[in-house]
Amino acid sequence: MMKKFVFIFGPQAVGKMTVGHELAKVTGLKLFHNHMTIDLLEPLFGYSPEMWRLTHLFRQEIFNSFSKSDNYGMIFTKVWYFDKKEDWHEIENICQTVVSQGADIYFIELEAKVEERLKRNKTPHRLEHKPTKRNIKQSEQHLLDTLVSSRLNSYENEIEKENYLRIDNTYLSAEVVAKIIIKEFQL
Repeated sequence: MMKKFVFIFGPQAVGKMTVGHELAKVTGLKLFHNHMTIDLLEPLFGYSPEMWRLTHLFRQEIFNSFSKSDNYGMIFTKVWYFDKKEDWHEIENICQTVVSQGADIYFIELEAKVEERLKRNKTPHRLEHKPTKRNIKQSEQHLLDTLVSSRLNSYENEIEKENYLRIDNTYLSAEVVAKIIIKEFQL
């Protein structure tokens, strides 16, 4: 059976991890959301260049090992900064790692209105799984600041991948989004 690698990306509080949890429940894929490494390293190093360096190294090791394992596949979630070349390189490295071990990659981009994201930023599910987001004021300010400073959704036709799906999930539950993804890619 071909391994599956589902990459869910979009801006903060759009629902990446929550959709990932729903997908994992139904498909048997393992969820590795980006805060699993951030929340591990931030208490030790703060939001420092060293924390980010170690986060990237740690993730790469996880992708290497997981790709070689007997597991069916993985769901990975991340904010993709489209205006930063280093993010494009990181994504390409991840893709090369999993493809080199025979995995099929599925790219799911989520987008939602800012008002909805601000509501989701405070949900108990998010705060339970992401300790560094529990400072609501700081998390909300970062979300609002990146609206001006960064581009966290792609332009139309910018993602030229075979298995790509963009979903506006402003008014959709995580369960519905997971069903759309499963149906589209027959996961």
